[in-house]
Amino acid sequence: MTPLYARHQRTTLAVATAVAAGALLTTGLTSGSAAAQTPADATAAKPLAVPTALAPAARTALIQDQQADAAATAQEIGLGAQEKLVVRDVVKDADGTLHTRYERTYAGLPVLGGDLVVHESATGARQGVTKATNATIKVASLSPAVAAAKAESQALSLAKAAGSEDTEASQAPRKVIWAGNGSKPTLAYETVVGGLQEDGTPNELHVITDAATGKKLYEYQGIETGAGKSLYSGTVTLGTYLSGSTYQLYDTSRGGHKTYNLARGTSGTGTLFTDADDTWGTGVASSSSTDQTAAVDAAYGAQTTWDFYKNTFGRNGIKNNGVAAYSRVHYGNAYVNAFWSDSCFCMTYGDGSGNVKPLTSLDVAGHEMTHGVTSNTAGLNYSGESGGLNEATSDIFGTAVEFYAANSSDTGDYLIGEKIDIRGNGTPLRYMDQPSKDGSSANYWSSTLKNLDVHYSSGPANHFFYLLSEGSGSKTINGVTYNSPTYNGSTVTGIGRAKAVQIWYKALTSYMTSTTNYAGARTATLSAASALYGSTSTEYKAVAAAWSAVNVS
Repeated sequence: MTPLYARHQRTTLAVATAVAAGALLTTGLTSGSAAAQTPADATAAKPLAVPTALAPAARTALIQDQQADAAATAQEIGLGAQEKLVVRDVVKDADGTLHTRYERTYAGLPVLGGDLVVHESATGARQGVTKATNATIKVASLSPAVAAAKAESQALSLAKAAGSEDTEASQAPRKVIWAGNGSKPTLAYETVVGGLQEDGTPNELHVITDAATGKKLYEYQGIETGAGKSLYSGTVTLGTYLSGSTYQLYDTSRGGHKTYNLARGTSGTGTLFTDADDTWGTGVASSSSTDQTAAVDAAYGAQTTWDFYKNTFGRNGIKNNGVAAYSRVHYGNAYVNAFWSDSCFCMTYGDGSGNVKPLTSLDVAGHEMTHGVTSNTAGLNYSGESGGLNEATSDIFGTAVEFYAANSSDTGDYLIGEKIDIRGNGTPLRYMDQPSKDGSSANYWSSTLKNLDVHYSSGPANHFFYLLSEGSGSKTINGVTYNSPTYNGSTVTGIGRAKAVQIWYKALTSYMTSTTNYAGARTATLSAASALYGSTSTEYKAVAAAWSAVNVS
C-alpha cells in the first residue's frame, strides 16, 4: 500500500529540564561514576553465560514452547496435582541454557509468593529450580469463613490510617493462596485500594487478609516511587515523529515511547507533546503547565534507559518485548515526587517545589523504568527486605544509566537524586558509598532492617553495589569524594561497575524471586558471578567479600 503522504521518524535536539524523584522522598534515584557503559563492558564474562538478545517473535515462541510443556515441568519438579504453572518470562543464555520464570496456581487460584524459576541446559537437562517458597502448596479448605466485605473494609481502614484520600477498593477482593515471606500456605483475599496517598501519589495498596480469621497477613504498595535543551542534561538529541506538518514527542525507534502532558492533572494519559519546528524546550525551569523542558528531560531519560538496557544486556524494552512504556509530566500541583505504575505501564513526574523543580533527571528516569524491569522479572515484593532490594535495584541501574549516558552536564556518580535538590540544601537524596549519611538509610544488614521503609532498607544493597564496583575506603571519582566503610573492618577491592551491573542483572533475571531477601540476594549474586566468571574467580570472591562487608554472610 502506498501512503498518501510520508511520516518521518526524526532525530532532533532538545533542551530538557530534568529533576529526579521516583517516589523520591522515599524512593531513591541513582547516579553513576566512571566511564560510559557499553556492550564491551561485559566481555570479561564467560560469553556462554551472558543472556542473548531475543527478538520479540523469538521470545514469544520460547514462552509458548515452555507453556506447552508446563504440565510436564510441574510434575517433574514435584508439584501437586492441583498446582499448575503459567510462564511469565524466559531468559536464554548464549549457550542455550534456559531460565524459565513461572507463576503458580492452586485449584485455579493464584499463589502469591509461589513463583519459581526452572533452569535447564540446551539439551533440556534440568539444572535446578529457584523457588520463592519451599513450602508444599496445600490448604485444608477452599471455602472462606470470612466474607469478602470484611477483607475490603480492613483494607480501606489500613489505607485511610496511612493518610490515603478518596479511598476506595479499585476492584473486589479476590481469593488467592498466600505463600509469601515464608508463610504457611493460606487461603486469603487480596484487596487493592485506590485513591491517593497522603502526598498526592496514586494509591495502589494491596492487602492480603486471611480468609479464615480475617487477620491481615501482608500489605504492599503497588505504586513504586522512583533538538532540545534540558534542565539537567544540557542540549540533547531526541527521537521525534512528523505527522503531517506537526512534530510529536514520539520515538518510534525505541518501541514507540511517547511523552504526555498532564497539565497539573492527576489522572488519565494527558495530551501528547507536539511542536511546529522540532526544537523543544528552553533549558530553563518554568512553572508553566505547558512547559516542554520537563518533557524533553523525560523523553531523553526514557530513550537513554532503553539504549542502556539494550546495549548492555540485550534487553529490548522493559518487558523485553520491544514495546515501550510512556511518560507523563506536570503531574499534580507542586508534586515533589515521581513514580512507576504497572497498571498504566508508565512513568509519571511531578514538577517539584513551586512547580519549578521537575523530577525528571536522568537517574530518576532510569530508576523509575527499572521498577518496570523488576516487576517483569523477579517481581520483588515492595515491602520488607524484598522491597528494599527492589528499590536498590532501581538505584543501581539508575546509576548505571547515568554513567552509560556519559553526559558532561550530568556526570556519573554514586549519589542518588543529586540534581533535583529535594531537601532544598543541595544534598543528594541518598548516598551509595555510605547510605547512613542521608540520616535514615542503613549501611548494614540487621534483623530489624525489614521494619524500615523500603527506600531506607535499600541501603545495604546500595552499599554492596558500591563496594563491589569501587571497593572500600576513601577515593575521588569524577570529582566526587567517597569514603565507604565496612561492617567487619575489612578492605574490599572493587571489580568495576561494568562487571557489577552484569552480576546484578543476571541475579535479578535468573535467580531472584518475589520473596528474595538479603540472604537470598547474596545467594543469587553468587550464582550469577559463578555463571558469568566462574566459582573460583576474583569476581565471585569479590561478591562474597562485599556482602560480608555489609553484614550479609
